[in-house]
Amino acid sequence: MKKIKPGIIVTLVLAAVVIIIGVSIGRTILENRQPPAPAAPRGAGAQGQTGGAPPAQAGAQGPAQAGGGAQGQRQQAGAGTRAATAVRVTPVVRDTIENSIMVNGDVLAVNQVDIFPTVAGRVTETHFQIGDAVSQGTVVATVDPSRPGQVFSESPVIATISGTVVSAPVRRGDTVSTQTAVYVVGDLTNLVIETFVPERFSNAIRQGLPAQVFLAALPGESFAATVAEISPVLDPVSRTLRIRLRFTGRMDPRIKANMFASVSLVTHSRQNVPVIPRTAVINTYGSWIVFVVDEQNIASRREVLLGIENESFVEVIGGLEPGEMVVIAGQNFLTHGDLVRIVE
Repeated sequence: MKKIKPGIIVTLVLAAVVIIIGVSIGRTILENRQPPAPAAPRGAGAQGQTGGAPPAQAGAQGPAQAGGGAQGQRQQAGAGTRAATAVRVTPVVRDTIENSIMVNGDVLAVNQVDIFPTVAGRVTETHFQIGDAVSQGTVVATVDPSRPGQVFSESPVIATISGTVVSAPVRRGDTVSTQTAVYVVGDLTNLVIETFVPERFSNAIRQGLPAQVFLAALPGESFAATVAEISPVLDPVSRTLRIRLRFTGRMDPRIKANMFASVSLVTHSRQNVPVIPRTAVINTYGSWIVFVVDEQNIASRREVLLGIENESFVEVIGGLEPGEMVVIAGQNFLTHGDLVRIVE
């Protein structure tokens, strides 16, 4: 009998071990790839024991599922219905609308002149103070024209107009010339407002144009005025037109010369035209639109043509008729055909 070498035996044992390990690994991989068996439904044992239970459960389960489906349909229908949007509306009415511009100016005395002496010399007397009333022809001061070595009679300074002293720049003892104003006298019973209108509005200015004057010294009040004087030329530097306005009615004694004034000038006026509040209009891609509400509270998008406007209202040239209800608040959340809820 032939003897087997020990090295061969070791090799065979190692090969057997490798084969066993490979078979084990392959079986594990196959088990992991195989999908797990479905779990038995709850109550399967009870169903198996009761026999007739599955049909009964199916019958009970069917209506429940049908009810659930109907509820889901109702929920989907409710989700698709949009709630009414709360809005405020106002009717389109016929009214007078005025377009105006706001400019600043000053209150001035209509007649305000400087009183000059007829001779040069030293002022020896002044007879009036600021705020005093003087009459035309009254002596307001005297000037001594004497020089060293020469004696002359004093010369009177005469008021050339009647009014109120608004400035007294010279005191007794001052030396004056014939070009020095001793007093400035103005007629404060007849005041005007001087202002300057930008060039682009110059063609709209005309005699008698109505205006409202607001004074910083009298907040919350306005005074009526009209355009009384228009410069024939524009200022070449500021490109503005100088105008003067007169107060209409009785002069308020609280108004004083040199007060700061804001003037609202009515440049255009339209009567008996359809007007709506400016808050109703929306500018979208260069077009003006509004939302109109009908009797069923349905909002409709409407494009409109506009005319003149002021701080509160705008004229409607086309797209709306008097009596239609336009949305003035809440329109930014609307689309054409939306249901609305009108609130006060």
